[in-house]
Amino acid sequence: MVPLLATGDQIVDYLPVLVMLLFATSFAALNLVVSWLAGTKGQHNPVKDAAYECGLPPITDAHAKFSVKFYLVALLFVLFDIEVVFLFPWAAYFQTPGRQVFLFVEMLVFAGILFFGWWYVMRKGAVDWSQE
Repeated sequence: MVPLLATGDQIVDYLPVLVMLLFATSFAALNLVVSWLAGTKGQHNPVKDAAYECGLPPITDAHAKFSVKFYLVALLFVLFDIEVVFLFPWAAYFQTPGRQVFLFVEMLVFAGILFFGWWYVMRKGAVDWSQE
């Protein structure tokens, strides 16, 4: 039966985690204190408080509306970009002898599903900006 509470020997295993937690907490607290001590208090400059956009003063509304197509393209990029991440573990595991044929067929199925998704997106015109 596994004990619910850690014994003395098991606590030693968690010592590096505790040290890292203490270091991270003290580092954050130290940064807050130093920035509070070094910062200017009550001295506001309208030029320095203005929004900075590439050296030019802001001339448009910050709440301008974007086309839904912009967000759709961004979402599709993230979707297909993340799918490529699955190729790296496959390529690393592909080196094991005796499983190359199975893994190759498996990756062909995966790439086929991705291709079908890409074809569907193109057929629906999700990335065609001229239809606005």
